[in-house]
Amino acid sequence: MRIFHNLNVDFLGKRKFFYLLSTIIFTLGVISILFRGIQFGIDFKGGTEVVLEFEKVIDITKVRDNLDQSGLGNVEVKTFGAETGALIRTEAQEIPPTVKPKIVGVIEGNITKAYPGIKIDKKEDVNTGSFTYKFAGPDTANKVSQLLFEQGFQASRVSLEGTNSEVIVRVGVSDVIKENLKEKIPGNNFKVLREDRIGPKVGNELKRDAIIAVVLSLLGILIYLAFRFKFVFASTAVIALFHDVLLTIGLFSLMYGVIPGLNLEVDLTIVAAFLTLIGYSINDTVIVFDRVRETLKIHKGADLETLMNEAVNKTMSRTILTGGTTLMGVFILLLVGGEVLRAFAFTLFFGIIVGTYSSIFIASALALDYAKKYKLKVDY
Repeated sequence: MRIFHNLNVDFLGKRKFFYLLSTIIFTLGVISILFRGIQFGIDFKGGTEVVLEFEKVIDITKVRDNLDQSGLGNVEVKTFGAETGALIRTEAQEIPPTVKPKIVGVIEGNITKAYPGIKIDKKEDVNTGSFTYKFAGPDTANKVSQLLFEQGFQASRVSLEGTNSEVIVRVGVSDVIKENLKEKIPGNNFKVLREDRIGPKVGNELKRDAIIAVVLSLLGILIYLAFRFKFVFASTAVIALFHDVLLTIGLFSLMYGVIPGLNLEVDLTIVAAFLTLIGYSINDTVIVFDRVRETLKIHKGADLETLMNEAVNKTMSRTILTGGTTLMGVFILLLVGGEVLRAFAFTLFFGIIVGTYSSIFIASALALDYAKKYKLKVDY
């Protein structure tokens, strides 16, 4: 299929206008980042990850809606494995102080219900978020420890000595989730398979590794293109990739909280989207540069701007068809992919548009201006 078969548009003649457009968008993004910041996900700022296994198939949307009112802040819910599993991630690393009395009340209520009249002597360790209960004797401590463990609480005896009469119970985020879902989704029993906490140190390490991954990918592309094309083309292509990533990050900051239901937090999924975007964008740029190279081989000594315009016009049909079909798939994913994939699809959707735009109006235009400024003779 061929469209724009005899296209003849002076794209590069309008490059100063598009320089201005990119500068305006970039400036707005920087201002937004400086004053509003970038919202990072649990992967980078730390939080808690809990895996639940239900007895029956669950409606993941219903689980998500119920946990939004749990007092744990921003909660992310995904299907885990089969349709009976749920992966829950929240920015809370410890149980909120406003919710803790309710959970402690449930624990003590279960103890007094099973053993009426029992004397409860407790002390709290604020550093670990745990409670230590002391009972009259070892037998009572063993029974209470077994009772709470069977009910899903993180309970155990303080020591294995035969004289031990104390039980330690760690009250965590999973307990809040568990009690909330027991009330809101009755008749579907579940158990906590795993609870992991991501501390700020781990989050910072992931953030550093994500930046390194993006920078190394750009460096690798620069080296590859320097061998395949002239260095001027390689350097402007990588500048265009920086342009794509920075504009998309700025868009994240600008649009955070603007579109209801669109969670634009930067996490590892978004980093994967950025790396995908880099690969897609450089593919577009290489197609244009490859056609420029072929045109320069045929028309040696001709005006560089004319030849580059000709190359861009000849590749426009392929660019529109490839970009358009990809955008249709990503747009459908954005609409019906669910909350989990929405931010990923959003990043790709706008990233593909920005990447296609930069291949023509940034990478090619910068290469042309650089060659003109330093009077480089570009030939193959």
